[in-house]
Amino acid sequence: MDYKNKIIQLPQNRVWRSYQGGRILDQLVGEDDPRDSHFPEDWIGSVTSARNPDSQCEHEGISKVQFDGQEELFTDLIARDPNYFLGHGHVARFGQQLMVLVKLLDSAVRLQFQVHPTAEFARAHLDSNSGKAEAYYILDVREDVDEAFVYLGFQRPPSRAALKQCIEEQDLASMEGFFDRISVKPGDVLFIPGGVPHAIGNGIFMVEIMEPSDLVVRFEFERAGYTLPESARFMNRGLDFCLDIFDFDAKPESLVRSEYMFKPMLEVTYSKTAHRYRLIGAETTPCFTVKKSVIKGAVKREEETFFTGVVTAGSCVLKTDAAVIELNTFDKFFCPSDLGTYTIEADEEVQILECFPPS
Repeated sequence: MDYKNKIIQLPQNRVWRSYQGGRILDQLVGEDDPRDSHFPEDWIGSVTSARNPDSQCEHEGISKVQFDGQEELFTDLIARDPNYFLGHGHVARFGQQLMVLVKLLDSAVRLQFQVHPTAEFARAHLDSNSGKAEAYYILDVREDVDEAFVYLGFQRPPSRAALKQCIEEQDLASMEGFFDRISVKPGDVLFIPGGVPHAIGNGIFMVEIMEPSDLVVRFEFERAGYTLPESARFMNRGLDFCLDIFDFDAKPESLVRSEYMFKPMLEVTYSKTAHRYRLIGAETTPCFTVKKSVIKGAVKREEETFFTGVVTAGSCVLKTDAAVIELNTFDKFFCPSDLGTYTIEADEEVQILECFPPS
């Protein structure tokens, strides 16, 4: 299998979740009868396993790739030459874990209220090198949704005791009262640190970038007709343990919009019609970097490390000395660390979201 000097295209990798969605993901692969189901996410270039109750899939969450008609797990491909794919420095620090997980997420319903641990909490208490800080890049909103929104942080924080009582009694009205709806639209960029309670609203199609774990505390047990089993609520640690994860600081909408929502920052000008922007960088989180390239014409470049790319608008051709691939809107790819020089060519404007590991 000849993988050197080639950009890796990434097929869909659908993963079961406790909420419904995925109709748009069905449409992207030409399903005859696209519909919402419990497979609302596409885990892109993933080497992270999904933590699903009673999973029937041995490698659920792990991506598969194809070269020369052969299919294999992405983890196995990286293991062939980890320094080429991930870079010597990254392998020395993190081994063969990418340290970033990218998803396409298509929600038909509002997700359960949830919270994720910080990396510090995960290392201290959960035997994990990663927590689950997250970033969202909003792609689209379903036509039947009047106002897209997320819940992000407590605007009216409860006491620890009051939150515990609400969770135990599943007092949804009181839980919703802790939050305000934060409206979002296509193109918005949000960051959700570990510890911040949140929920994604219904009808949102987005790219989600996160630390590579599936650690989650879901404190709303029933949503859209599905009841979470106990094993999917508190990471098998109990409610009192999980209450230590919550950030109880008040986060008014003005703070959310100033500290957790971001505008593109120009990073590189290639030409009058080709630019690269930083969306989320080290000033926000040490966990990952998110950039966006907007290109019309041809740009030749070489990366310092690997990244996972998602075409969010338009189409382009990616060229290396060894291969040429065509990419259309919502196609995904992986650019190896030691790929060398490559060229992006776009007759009309193409937009590419680029997700990098910790620097």
